[in-house]
Amino acid sequence: MSKEIIQTQHAPAAVGPYSQAIRIGQFVYTAGQIPLDPANGKMVEDDITTQAERALRNLQAVLNAAGGSLDDVVKTTVFLQDMAEFGAMNAVYAQFFGQNPPARSAVQVAALPLGARVEIEAVAFLPE
Repeated sequence: MSKEIIQTQHAPAAVGPYSQAIRIGQFVYTAGQIPLDPANGKMVEDDITTQAERALRNLQAVLNAAGGSLDDVVKTTVFLQDMAEFGAMNAVYAQFFGQNPPARSAVQVAALPLGARVEIEAVAFLPE
């Protein structure tokens, strides 16, 4: 099985030496998505709700480029700059992963790239 590099212009370009996602067989492993607007490469408003929505839309775009969707996600990891914002992030997250949400971990970190308040990565299993 060979690995396939996933790249889309509908999500922010990598800000370092990494791929937006890698697909191996039916699995897709995404890089963490921060709330950069792919149209201009700039961070969206400094509000956790807006930032969580943008990060999830970026994640969705990467998964779409791999031939999948958020429905295919089996595990996410959410990195928060401030765990006090978990509730607001969780409300947005629930809108994207409503009925049968994936397994999830959420951790507070000291800092995120480019001053983001949230970063979200995922593992998806795509149907054949």
